[in-house]
Amino acid sequence: MITAVDTNILLDILIPDKAHFNNSKMLLDEHLLKGRLIICEIVYAELSSQFFSEKELMSFLTETGIRLIPSDERALYLAGERWKEYAENRRHPLQCCHCGRPITVTCPKCHSPIMFRQHILSDFVIGSHALVHADLLLTRDRGFYKTYFSDLKIIQ
Repeated sequence: MITAVDTNILLDILIPDKAHFNNSKMLLDEHLLKGRLIICEIVYAELSSQFFSEKELMSFLTETGIRLIPSDERALYLAGERWKEYAENRRHPLQCCHCGRPITVTCPKCHSPIMFRQHILSDFVIGSHALVHADLLLTRDRGFYKTYFSDLKIIQ
């Protein structure tokens, strides 16, 4: 079994996040025993900010059994396709990362909707990479992936 890992799971361990450390560590250990752990180049880049050197990052990946698998053309095309769907059909600017429910925020003075992007193309690269190169994705951003990658098995 090949398991893709989202950045948030790894940051729970590296930072560490008291609320999520134990669960994220357990998920990583469990899925490493079941097969391989992989990340895409976006996760690699996001992780690099947590290390003093590339050598330290590579050491962390080696020690945890995580391999960098670059995205191929299919995964990148799929990411662009799903992001386009998101951008064109986004009725609500905010979405809960756990359940996917839309959230509306309005200006307290004029009551106009406050709009800003919640997801960027890199989120879609992570999802499409997992869909093409893995059997499932470990993430805490279940609502987003459930909405735009319903064909991807997600473990939270």
